[in-house]
Amino acid sequence: MSLTRRGIQKIVGSKWQSEGRGARVRRSIGRREIGQIDPFLMLDEFVGSSLEGAGFPDHPHRGFETVTYMLEGETYHEDFMGNSGVLRPGGMQWMTAGRGIIHSEIPGKEMCRGLQLWVNLKSEFKMVEPAYQEATAETMLVAKEGGVKVKILAGEALGKKSQVRTRTPSYYLDIELQPGAEISQPVPEGWTTFIYTLDGEVRIEDQTIAAHHTVVFDTSGAAVAVSNLGSGLARLVLISGEPIGEPVFQHGPFVMNTAEEIEQTIDDYRRHKNGFENAKNWQSDIGQKFIKGTLWK
Repeated sequence: MSLTRRGIQKIVGSKWQSEGRGARVRRSIGRREIGQIDPFLMLDEFVGSSLEGAGFPDHPHRGFETVTYMLEGETYHEDFMGNSGVLRPGGMQWMTAGRGIIHSEIPGKEMCRGLQLWVNLKSEFKMVEPAYQEATAETMLVAKEGGVKVKILAGEALGKKSQVRTRTPSYYLDIELQPGAEISQPVPEGWTTFIYTLDGEVRIEDQTIAAHHTVVFDTSGAAVAVSNLGSGLARLVLISGEPIGEPVFQHGPFVMNTAEEIEQTIDDYRRHKNGFENAKNWQSDIGQKFIKGTLWK
């Protein structure tokens, strides 16, 4: 029995824009033509090298989660809780900012390419303690069937289910389609669902969609069907999540439910309290070296 396929609601191409210090991004979710689609706040495809001045030195977050997924190259990270490490190709970091975190994200020497997704949290989770979940290319759950390969960052596909905990129920799938291959990926009824194309061309319904495009789907239907009718490899990410249905007030890296909560967050950040205590007198090592131009000296 075939599943009811979801129809296309919108297709939008992404163009380069500047972000951070010297980095370039193609914005998907969060750009003017799409906006935020509950529970997703933003999706960026980013490229850059710290040797060429690209980086995201010390900056705060509160009230949501960031998911960083490396496609090529490396990114170094360090936070005010003493955590640090390197995300390498195929690596994923699912960070719950919760009540507050300050960190630095700096690309390596070589050109890197990756994705960063921002996932909103319900009001009951906005002030939880910060936490990380990580996977490397070697530990990432992978499923294969015919000419289809799926890396399962979160959720389930082709009979396999990720152990990553998503406080906002979500699927995050990196899908590769060989020429002639097709996938019909089940998604929960009513969940917000979109794809972002990375490489090659894909076919959805009667539409041929090139790389660096976002396809937002209707919320009714049990599956998303994507095929590759081209002669080369096609790659995309499919992301789906359960809508939260709460008010969203955002001020840069802070995402809360009311204007008063945003004002409180700004005050907490400035006064180093209620989750930002570690910010007092803290500066990341990699962020400072990046700013001074001594990171690789």
